[in-house]
Amino acid sequence: MRKFLPAPVMGLVSFILYLANTVLCFVQLLPVAFLKLIIPIKPWRVFTSRLLYGFVNNWIFVNNLIMDLPGKIRWDIQGLEGLKKDRWYLIIPNHQTWVDSMVIPAVFFRKIPFPKFFMKKELIWVPLLGFSWWALDYPFMKRYSEDTLKKKPYLKGKDIEITRKACEKFRDIPITIVNFIEGTRFTAEKRERQKVPFNNLLRPKAGGVALVLSALGSRLHYILNMTIVYPGGEKDFRTFLCGNIREIRVRIEKIPVTVELLGDYFNDPAYRKWFQEWLNGVWMRKDALLEELLHKEDTERN
Repeated sequence: MRKFLPAPVMGLVSFILYLANTVLCFVQLLPVAFLKLIIPIKPWRVFTSRLLYGFVNNWIFVNNLIMDLPGKIRWDIQGLEGLKKDRWYLIIPNHQTWVDSMVIPAVFFRKIPFPKFFMKKELIWVPLLGFSWWALDYPFMKRYSEDTLKKKPYLKGKDIEITRKACEKFRDIPITIVNFIEGTRFTAEKRERQKVPFNNLLRPKAGGVALVLSALGSRLHYILNMTIVYPGGEKDFRTFLCGNIREIRVRIEKIPVTVELLGDYFNDPAYRKWFQEWLNGVWMRKDALLEELLHKEDTERN
């Protein structure tokens, strides 16, 4: 379709289609979510949850179709072998752009459980959206600032306990958690401010990963270290809508969740130091891989 329409028009068409698909999904979700809320019987909630996941999978499927309208994207993906829908995963991708939120569900579509994000507990009160996130079993967490803990030391550890309770529903239901552990999108300016030893990444925040490991523990089978590259320079969402992102490269490293990865990050200084060093090592490998993939881009251009 891109060859028949100017890029700005194609971008507007794509945006309208994505919006329409999202509104349609939302309209389907609400009545089923309401029925799930008013009938607190476990078999019924399991049944309604499956219906809701079906709506969301249809939403992803249609999004994937819309993604190809401006012109077929060339996907270069490695590392999907051996993934299963009946296992628990934690995805830690690098974060460069809002396009990442489209790439992640597209890459893992129907290969692993529907990816979900840990969300602040306060977001459950967002009109309509908070209710939808609850219905889709997004885990809500409560975090206390250092200042709050100093004033109210009795709250120490409560955030972990709240998160663990939020994850109890996943004891028998496989789940995938996505955690952007850099905390924000990568830019060269942010990298300079942080003074990190990476060329293409920001500093990883170990506490978020440790919180997920503490909450889900040995139920997690793998950490999926996901590396995303957009060859060609520009990669903002507007560029994506207009069809100017023609190739996306993805590499997935499967890291088994072993006993040594499970410790008390918030109360054991020795484990915390070890875990931070381990995660920095993972990030060093990711940075080297990004360099390799970017070098591959330069080689192909020449």
